[in-house]
Amino acid sequence: MKLMKLTLLSSALCAVSATSAFADCGIESGSVRILSNDFPALHAVNEGAAACAGDSVEVTVNQTADHNDIQVAALTADPAQYTVAVVANSSIVSLMNEDLIRPLDDLVERFGGDLSPSQMIRIDGQIMAIAFMANAQHLFYRSDILEKVGVQPPQTYEDVLAAAEAIRAAGIMENPFSFNSKAGWNLAEEFVNMYMGHGGQFFEPGSAQPSINNETGVATLNMLRSLTEYATPDFLTLDSTATTAQWESGEAALATLWGSQGAAILDDEGATPEIVASTLLIGAPTVGGGDIPASTLWWDGFTIASNISDEDAEASFLAMLNGLSPENIVANNDKAVWLSDAFTPGPAAVGVAETGQGGARPYPMIPYMGILHGAIGENLSEFLQGSESAEQALSDIEAAYIAAAREQGFL
Repeated sequence: MKLMKLTLLSSALCAVSATSAFADCGIESGSVRILSNDFPALHAVNEGAAACAGDSVEVTVNQTADHNDIQVAALTADPAQYTVAVVANSSIVSLMNEDLIRPLDDLVERFGGDLSPSQMIRIDGQIMAIAFMANAQHLFYRSDILEKVGVQPPQTYEDVLAAAEAIRAAGIMENPFSFNSKAGWNLAEEFVNMYMGHGGQFFEPGSAQPSINNETGVATLNMLRSLTEYATPDFLTLDSTATTAQWESGEAALATLWGSQGAAILDDEGATPEIVASTLLIGAPTVGGGDIPASTLWWDGFTIASNISDEDAEASFLAMLNGLSPENIVANNDKAVWLSDAFTPGPAAVGVAETGQGGARPYPMIPYMGILHGAIGENLSEFLQGSESAEQALSDIEAAYIAAAREQGFL
């Protein structure tokens, strides 16, 4: 398959989009079946889409953290099990590889007059997804605790380590740092962020040949292991649900978390008023003397399945537009960095905005990046637990990737 080209204007992070309300769903009949990840911002969109259900319109939603694992098989069925797959930079690639989602140009022309060009994800010239929110991982910190130890908000990961050591030395917290380091996809994403912050390139130019088994890869792994020394011993079990709970319970003072976690942490549920008041979000730190944030920019958006009727495709497109109506965005303003003029940036949006403005790069959206991501996630645990060297871990990643890439025809 030829390399896919992505067009997503940088203005997406400035939140431009719909300016007028969708008067109603405008669906005469059809079946809308939505598959998505499971977090508050997507709940809000899905609920807006579900409001279109009626006597002749069926809307069902499956919100699950396992969406990536089931989407290809579910959309391969004919008819597809779902009419809508909510995707991000990485998860759209597997659907594109198998031709499981349809171009949206005709639906956008007919019904998408209020969408902004920055929302239209074009791959090889065709609109294949409609983006509705931006996301990135960045730094969360407790201002009250940093003030106690006389430390300024960290600007680099070296600063993060120094701050964590100061907090530990003061006897405030033994394990003050947290991140989404669950073995597998989450841990691999931490490697991706740190490797890009070091200025690394994942592949040889113009090829699917991996390019991570090098000094930059070693530096990346060493920084990750240094951070784990200030994390809880069970860091390989921590996903976003666990790190949110950890922060809200006052068990961390520094954390690299998703921007989409911010709303839940800053609301009046789950944490004491003192924790909420002292929690501040800023851009992702740089690392190793680099000048860009050690993070990746993401968008979330919706796609429409190929193996469904045109009637269901139209119904699904209109239902998702209703989920993105200005009224729904306003009602759920703080749950995401919405790509909408109806969005008013608040404290939860600061970290994502600063990370984008700092020059963080988008997550690589190429067909074989998912293979490398998987190989990374499967081969880091031993190194982080001290049972193998960085060089061995990188060799294992490289070997696992090459075997899978050859099997799929990329090498």
